[in-house]
Amino acid sequence: MLMTPKDRMRRALRHESVDRLPTQINYTRAVGERLATHLGVSAAELPARLGNHLLRVDLSHTPRLSDDGKTAYDWWGVGFSTEEEGYFINDSPLAATKDLDAFPWPDPDAPHLLDDAARRIAEDGGQHFVAPNFGFALFERAYSLRGFDTFLMDMPLDPDFTAALLDRIVAIQRRLIERFLALGVDGVYFGDDYGAQKGTLISPRMWRQVIKPRLAQLFAPVCEAGLPVIMHSDGDIAPILPDLVEIGLTTLNPAQPEVIDQTWARATFGQRLAYYGGVSTQTVLPYGTPAEVKAAVAEAIRLLAPDGTGLEIGPSHRMMLDIPLENIAALLDAFAELGDAR
Repeated sequence: MLMTPKDRMRRALRHESVDRLPTQINYTRAVGERLATHLGVSAAELPARLGNHLLRVDLSHTPRLSDDGKTAYDWWGVGFSTEEEGYFINDSPLAATKDLDAFPWPDPDAPHLLDDAARRIAEDGGQHFVAPNFGFALFERAYSLRGFDTFLMDMPLDPDFTAALLDRIVAIQRRLIERFLALGVDGVYFGDDYGAQKGTLISPRMWRQVIKPRLAQLFAPVCEAGLPVIMHSDGDIAPILPDLVEIGLTTLNPAQPEVIDQTWARATFGQRLAYYGGVSTQTVLPYGTPAEVKAAVAEAIRLLAPDGTGLEIGPSHRMMLDIPLENIAALLDAFAELGDAR
């Protein structure tokens, strides 16, 4: 009997046997529009056509646009460029002030904040693994508010302000996590990039002092509920990956092959850590051949899921417009073969 996507995902993240590995393909809006047209489906139908297992839900928030339409403001008041495919911050509201009391912090107890999430969960009917999306969870949220360079200077030069800013963020995020858990989600997805192509963005010592204890506070209610803690963190975070597992991380995304030694990760953490991703959006998907894409899928499975579980296989990040359609087709073919091989 075939498992539902929810069951398959739950079991895979617990390193239990599955009928086949769960799969996931995320994409930017531009890629979604192109792909939906190519496949002859609507944007709403695209995740099902791709065979996605993870349903990420967000806060109910309509971004406010700047007068020129070039900036969209998120729930926290941070402005992101509408002219870029990725995440480019062009307005950090705390860039010129440290007055945290004067800042209009968003209200995590606001009514209707989770209405869209509740509706999507109800419409899904328990078919998919549901996780709220806490992208820009902590470190990224702090520098989005202050500006990247400014916050990097805050950490060593003004530790009291740094602590106060991060603690404000933690208090808001904790309350949101509690509200999402009450909806009956299956796990929580965090996003907070700590790595560059070589090494961490800040020293492991600074990360352990400033970020780790507060991140542990965000993980805690999820761990107490016995649910998976899924975290996206780009770059070479190998020096702090044991710390992340120590405070409750159960699933690592993107398992980026250029910077994380997948053999080392599997050997080091065994069944204490599951993986989500594994197929490079930096090299093979944009620049490889269809045959190389299929080989990359097989290699990620061989290294990260040698016993046939513990992995949700997918691109290591959202697919962007630099990935040709023939490589997306090869990725879908490779995923289809997972089902045929069961």
